[in-house]
Amino acid sequence: MPLPKMPTKPAALLSPKDYPKADKGKLNQIASAESKSTQSSKASMTSKALPKVSTAKQKTESVTAKTSSKSAATSIAKTKITEVIASQKSKDNPAKSPVSKAADKKGITKLFVLDTNVLMHDPTSLFRFEEHDVYLPMITLEELDDHKKGMSEVARNARQISRSLDALVGGIESEDIEQGIALSKLGNKDAKGRLFFQTKLQGGALPQGLPQGKADNQILGVVRALEDQFPGRPIVLVSKDINMRIKARAMGLPAEDYFNDHVLEDSDLLYSGIVQLPNDFWSKHGKGIETWQENKNGLSTTFYRITGPLIPSLLVNQFVYLEPNNGEASFYGQVRQINGKTAVLQTLRDYGHSKHSVWGVTSRNREQNFALNLLMDPECDFVTLLGQAGTGKTLLALAAGLAQVLETKTYNEIIVTRVTVPVGEDIGFLPGTEEEKMSPWMGAFDDNLEVLNKSDSDAGDWGRAATQDLIRSKIKIKSLNFMRGRTFVNKFLIIDEAQNLTPKQVKTLVTRAGPGTKIICLGNIAQIDTPYLTEGSSGLTYVVDRFKGWAHSGHVTLARGERSRLADHASEIL
Repeated sequence: MPLPKMPTKPAALLSPKDYPKADKGKLNQIASAESKSTQSSKASMTSKALPKVSTAKQKTESVTAKTSSKSAATSIAKTKITEVIASQKSKDNPAKSPVSKAADKKGITKLFVLDTNVLMHDPTSLFRFEEHDVYLPMITLEELDDHKKGMSEVARNARQISRSLDALVGGIESEDIEQGIALSKLGNKDAKGRLFFQTKLQGGALPQGLPQGKADNQILGVVRALEDQFPGRPIVLVSKDINMRIKARAMGLPAEDYFNDHVLEDSDLLYSGIVQLPNDFWSKHGKGIETWQENKNGLSTTFYRITGPLIPSLLVNQFVYLEPNNGEASFYGQVRQINGKTAVLQTLRDYGHSKHSVWGVTSRNREQNFALNLLMDPECDFVTLLGQAGTGKTLLALAAGLAQVLETKTYNEIIVTRVTVPVGEDIGFLPGTEEEKMSPWMGAFDDNLEVLNKSDSDAGDWGRAATQDLIRSKIKIKSLNFMRGRTFVNKFLIIDEAQNLTPKQVKTLVTRAGPGTKIICLGNIAQIDTPYLTEGSSGLTYVVDRFKGWAHSGHVTLARGERSRLADHASEIL
């Protein structure tokens, strides 16, 4: 079906007050928007995983109403089933130990023995085990004491967990410590278990040949002794150290990773920001459609207000596209408002055309066009771009920043920062100022600036040199180490290699934004160099999942590499 024609009667976007945002998690509110003749049928179907047979009262309704109700309810049911499967996939963690899984089935509380690296990785981990109890071996406290000095993230976490332990122990008699300390004492209501310390020497029988003085082996001995002391209770060792978990399982001791810092257990469930519409989208959602045009930021944009069963599964600022195979025109849009089963879609600007180029850069594929629409949207304050090497993340962000700093004057300057985590061996201390020390880490930006400077072929060598000096004066390179307490006003902030950031570091950076500042996070979660960070616990994954659906943020996962045929082939076969 071709796109609907423009009506003669104009319309306009409603204000947020008149057009409230619906709670996307409650499908019962979706059902209330239906007519009275189909409301009871759809409410019963939506509350189940699969639609049931109609009741006698529903059979007396007209065939047309029943058919439309069934199709809408079936579509909602399919959406619900997809959500249930996705959540079930994330809950059924295959890395859990058999002892832990058996305890979950029986509803028995477990005793978790924490390794030191768990506490140093997440200082709030003590309060993340819900109704289960936590046990700290004495060697864990010794290792915390060894790591508390310094200005690193590990040292700060060690000091924070030490303060929490001091607050928990404060005012407790020595004989009460053996009975366990309530973890909810400090106001953490979700922590319903108790904290136990090792108060006496426990000697568990370890295999011959293991060095007795090593800290890891002492913790394994404590786990073995606890199993002997409490034979009916599930005891589980929690460690971020893979070798520690392997040793424990080789000894027959249950061990597992620390999961509570994982946003997603499967990176395939990560929000992509893009959804493909079915081929029958316009036939099912085109009834009673409203279309109008608005001039926004000097551009004429078309809006569609549509109603249909697919709408509840969409999110605000999500991109939708329809590319029919029958020769009809393709449709590319962005969800602007959602209210129940009604949504407003906005058409996109085609940045693939040379007359719409951004600082001489045009989009080469569908996802790059979506990304440029987000980067050039002044109403979008936070943008995340994911993609493998060569998809154009840095080039698009830099081009959009230069266009809005030097041409439209929307922002004052570009600020670039990234985590200084080396891929190989560290080269030691670097001389110079902050920017000179950061320059070796910013080779990717220098490469992209060189490409952007060569786009103007009429300027000549002198013109290009002057342009390069002007661009350099508008780009500031900052280190993450000095971000605490700063506030950026009217800045275009680019955070490169954001997959190497922890959720706490990302929070520190994003909360630096003052009025008029736009933040862009770039990264590839398949290239994480920070120890103890995974695809599920990366700060980039964290912000993508938490910001989805917010009216002033957007996300795009870039799929196709555009660097070169050599780079694309290498990423596939190597």
